[in-house]
Amino acid sequence: MPASPTQRTLAYLRKNGWLAQVTEKWIPGANIRKDLWGFVDVLAIKGTEILGVQSTSYANTSARVKKIEESEHVDAVREAGIAIHVHGWRKVKNRWHVRIVDCS
Repeated sequence: MPASPTQRTLAYLRKNGWLAQVTEKWIPGANIRKDLWGFVDVLAIKGTEILGVQSTSYANTSARVKKIEESEHVDAVREAGIAIHVHGWRKVKNRWHVRIVDCS
């Protein structure tokens, strides 16, 4: 089974020295996934930095940026000093590449 965008983001962050954990949870019965604050799939720390990441396919990157910008919680997350990124994943010539959009 191919790795999900969230699993690719976890591997990428950990390879780059971040302590990262999935924050998205599955709601049984409703059959939906719920992100932390409505847009964070992965929360990561490195030194004094805190990063919230929305992970998706490359094609959905712009839609996720818009989702973050429209979130009622984005200002509070920014005010707390938490960086916000969108990781858009796509496969090029049999290798995975990530497009990182900073929404902080």
